[in-house]
Amino acid sequence: MICREEPPVHTNSPTAVVIDTQPLTFRQVVAVAREGARLELSDQAWQRVEAARAIVERIVESGERAYGINTGLGALCNVALHDDQLAQLSRNTLLSHACGVGAPLPAEQTRAIICAAVNNYAHGHSGIQRPVLQGLLDLLNNGITPCVPAQGSVGYLTHMAHVGIALLGVGDVTWRGQRMSAAQALADCGMTPVQLGAKDGLSLVNGTPCMTGLACLALADAWQLAEWADVIGAMSFEALGGQLNAFDEAVLALKPHPGMQQVGSNLRALLAGSQRLLSQQALRTQDALSIRSIPQIHGACRDQIAHAQAQINIELASVSDNPLLLGTPDNYRVMSQANPHGESVAMAADLLCIAVAELAGVAERRLDRLINPLVSGLPAFLVAQPGVNSGMMIAQYVAAALVGENRQLAQPAVVDNFVTSGLQEDHLSLGTSAALKLLKAVENSYRVLAIEYLLAGQAFEFLKAQSFGVGTEQAWRRLRQNVAPYDQDRWLAPDIETVFNLLKRSEPVWS
Repeated sequence: MICREEPPVHTNSPTAVVIDTQPLTFRQVVAVAREGARLELSDQAWQRVEAARAIVERIVESGERAYGINTGLGALCNVALHDDQLAQLSRNTLLSHACGVGAPLPAEQTRAIICAAVNNYAHGHSGIQRPVLQGLLDLLNNGITPCVPAQGSVGYLTHMAHVGIALLGVGDVTWRGQRMSAAQALADCGMTPVQLGAKDGLSLVNGTPCMTGLACLALADAWQLAEWADVIGAMSFEALGGQLNAFDEAVLALKPHPGMQQVGSNLRALLAGSQRLLSQQALRTQDALSIRSIPQIHGACRDQIAHAQAQINIELASVSDNPLLLGTPDNYRVMSQANPHGESVAMAADLLCIAVAELAGVAERRLDRLINPLVSGLPAFLVAQPGVNSGMMIAQYVAAALVGENRQLAQPAVVDNFVTSGLQEDHLSLGTSAALKLLKAVENSYRVLAIEYLLAGQAFEFLKAQSFGVGTEQAWRRLRQNVAPYDQDRWLAPDIETVFNLLKRSEPVWS
């Protein structure tokens, strides 16, 4: 198995992720969101949560003014509130902020957001009530997923507001494959709507869990995409008779970027023992850049994915709430600050988007060469009877369209700014927008690689008189376990989708 750069998640049990003294990693968020792992808090984590809540209660008792606890929000931060208004503010905050639009997020994306939010509160500086936090855990662990509209966030607020109203029994959720009212799902699971208190509403909508949770999913997918890109790129290199000198260890060592060294090592292992490549050596002085620069391009992308991973894991170790509660109930500080600003995650998501777009872009250049007999030495469009058969001609068009869309998606969201809340919030990260377009770019890139995999595998059909590399041979046979060779024109869309699902759901294992 090619190096993942970080080992898979190790949970406290096969079915549980427990937040204790350490924050979650991105892979643990993915385990909860995508794999259905149960999320729990240790006793020590609950103690942190309850200590912060005690500070909120002390503030309410004393009447000390603290933003969002006993004042209005945003531009209304100087409006003082009292008594029953504090709980009403929390409820009103959720209802007024739950104004997102568009199709609902997929369940795993909403679950990732909730998981990141729970992780944030478990640091013990938000002051949320234990029953409210337990309610979020119960949504996750019972498989109740609020219907959260995808659009409408400039960084935070709307997505978690739609999650929050589900705790009140308001809005719709999906449960056991059906969409129903939140009130009905809570009742069926034996849950009761939560009773909000001071600051609960603000804590539920504040911080960076939206962009961070979404970015965790995209990051996991980006690592797997990079792994498959090496395998499929090696197949295309072999089919095109690439010159192995470009991957020589001594040559690559002279440019010691970590990702580049990893890709070079992967390629040499994948192509080891290839008779096809031995027969092609010294036929050309050098190959086209899309062929000979796989270590440089894929490696640079891996380095950016690694940087984004560091930023996202740091964010999971951070407290992103406003105000923050520091100290103890007897000696505390309430700090209004800007930790909810998501600039670091937004930039990481934008960088990830560029990296996955580049992986797809160079893949499209390789697959274009595979279908072109002027440079491939193979039958035109990789079909035995070109003319009566169009072969893989239009599959390349599809890849080009996806790469074109990725170029648009790779434009950074973080620099496209707005002013909100009556000039109070006058610089926004657009981190959730960055994460959502990143997820789309990831899907596009997987489909481009699926097309390259199909085409490289088809090229192997014309070259199988010679043996292939130990890894590329295995990758070709794995493809053939899922998709038959292409002897004459047939409906190609199902083949592309089959290979797309293969890439998304499994790692490229080879020996």
